[in-house]
Amino acid sequence: MVATLRPSLPALTTSLGLLFMVGATALLLAAPAQRPVPTFPLPQTVTVPPATLLHHLDGEYSRAGRPVDAPRVALRIDRPLEIMRYQVTAADYARCVAAGACKRLDSLAARGDLPVTGVSHGDATDYAAWLSRQIGTVWRLPSDQEWAHAAGSRFVDDAKGLDPEVNNPALRWLADYEREANRKAARTPTPRPIGSFGANEHGVHDIAGNVWEWTHSCLRRVALDAAGHKIGETTNCGVYVVEGQHRAMMTSFIRNPKSGGCSAGTPPDNLGFRLVRENGWRGWLPAALHRLLPV
Repeated sequence: MVATLRPSLPALTTSLGLLFMVGATALLLAAPAQRPVPTFPLPQTVTVPPATLLHHLDGEYSRAGRPVDAPRVALRIDRPLEIMRYQVTAADYARCVAAGACKRLDSLAARGDLPVTGVSHGDATDYAAWLSRQIGTVWRLPSDQEWAHAAGSRFVDDAKGLDPEVNNPALRWLADYEREANRKAARTPTPRPIGSFGANEHGVHDIAGNVWEWTHSCLRRVALDAAGHKIGETTNCGVYVVEGQHRAMMTSFIRNPKSGGCSAGTPPDNLGFRLVRENGWRGWLPAALHRLLPV
């Protein structure tokens, strides 16, 4: 009698695992030689070192039914963050349009060295996907926390600093009114050439200038009880955080912030973006997986 060989399940699983590891390793080793050679200058980047920052979390918080500031927590950024030195320019975006990978904008910039503006969240992610294909590593929008880390001393904290125990809603309304009035008085909405607002301590230019930048952080609404414990949270990924002179929430398809889509307060002057580049093994993952990874 001829015996039929039936490998055990553990042995089969081990063999498949080894085959997967060998195949994945071969792909990674071969990948650098197969990377495309772009025909345009690579984006200039800076690397922001790991650090711990005190940060008011993004999101709309309520405590016992009343609006309150988001909690301020210590956040540890464990990995170096490689981010574009400048915002994506009109000339950069035009190359993506010419390649058929990005949608045409409603209006064209007067010159190529202006930051691209009038872009939606979808436009920004389309550009990131195109750039990733052109260069061979993953480029993506930063999270709200990563953007704050890169902004350094130029990050604008929007917390009103009111005691959550204060029951007078008029105090919060007055704080909102004063802040919005100051913003309107200081606004200079016309986009200026990249570099016009100078660099921060990390070498990142034009942070908190007059172009707000898309992030990949979705709008969160968080409910706290009277003791400050979280009792509920909803996430809306049709609305994203944009960062600049103040934090705002914008509907993903909005290109012109003055046309609507801002959840509250003064809308941004302009909508643009800059990207983060993933390095190491993360750079080989599909861009859609990066929002699931820890910062």
